[in-house]
Amino acid sequence: MSAPRFAPPSAILRHAALLITGALILVPFVWMVSLSIKPPGEIFRASFSFWPEQFYGIENYTKALTNSPLPRYMLNGIFVCAMILALQIAVCAPAAYALAKLNFAGRNLLFALVLIALLLPHEVLALPLFILGAKLGILNTYAALVFPYVVSPFGIFLFRQFFKTIPDDVVYAARLDGFSELAIVWRIMVPMALPAIIAFGIFSVVSHWNSLFWPLIAVRDQNLMPPPLGIMAFKNEEAGNDFGPLMAASTLVVLPLIIAFLSAQRWFVEGLTGGAVK
Repeated sequence: MSAPRFAPPSAILRHAALLITGALILVPFVWMVSLSIKPPGEIFRASFSFWPEQFYGIENYTKALTNSPLPRYMLNGIFVCAMILALQIAVCAPAAYALAKLNFAGRNLLFALVLIALLLPHEVLALPLFILGAKLGILNTYAALVFPYVVSPFGIFLFRQFFKTIPDDVVYAARLDGFSELAIVWRIMVPMALPAIIAFGIFSVVSHWNSLFWPLIAVRDQNLMPPPLGIMAFKNEEAGNDFGPLMAASTLVVLPLIIAFLSAQRWFVEGLTGGAVK
């Protein structure tokens, strides 16, 4: 009988580092869920226990849903994220196809500009975008929340890398069949790049669902506020120091993202790794 095999020390260290990092990431979420089911008297205790002595979850979640228009905030978030994602795919897919499969003067320069744009934080453009939004008259509208994100350098980069893994023979065959370049993009390239689109969709939705900086500048009407800005307004106007309903509202806002990621994690990993093959 062969002797038992033990994992090498390097593998043990890697797994230990991953477990510690994962635990540190999860601690704030566990704390948030715990506070959302506790009564006010237990929230500020010196000792921590996940499960409260008195379950107060129904009261906290009821307050979160009734004392603020939280369903309205979440519907705003769904609408804004869906519009941004649809427009980003409509713009990024043809641009990425041109950079990946078409030969034209200045292609490498344009791709270099895309890489430079990846390095710029979006906050740098806040003032020019605000002035442009004021000139166009779209401030305090849904358009103000959508317009700045229509062009995504990360989306162009990710799609371009994935399109590069698709053989050029597929494109040549489609041209011989009489397909236009746009038809090749939407009828051939985009369906083949579905994992990359799902991965990008998760990144886009998470980023814009959690966005606070730009909505804080662009909108004032409470009926237009996305979830993070709505929770901040709820804290200032309704919750005060009652952190139970505030944590319940935060949990409800985070929950759809967790469900979406767990449902699409297989395509998420495939979409991120697919572009690294070539």
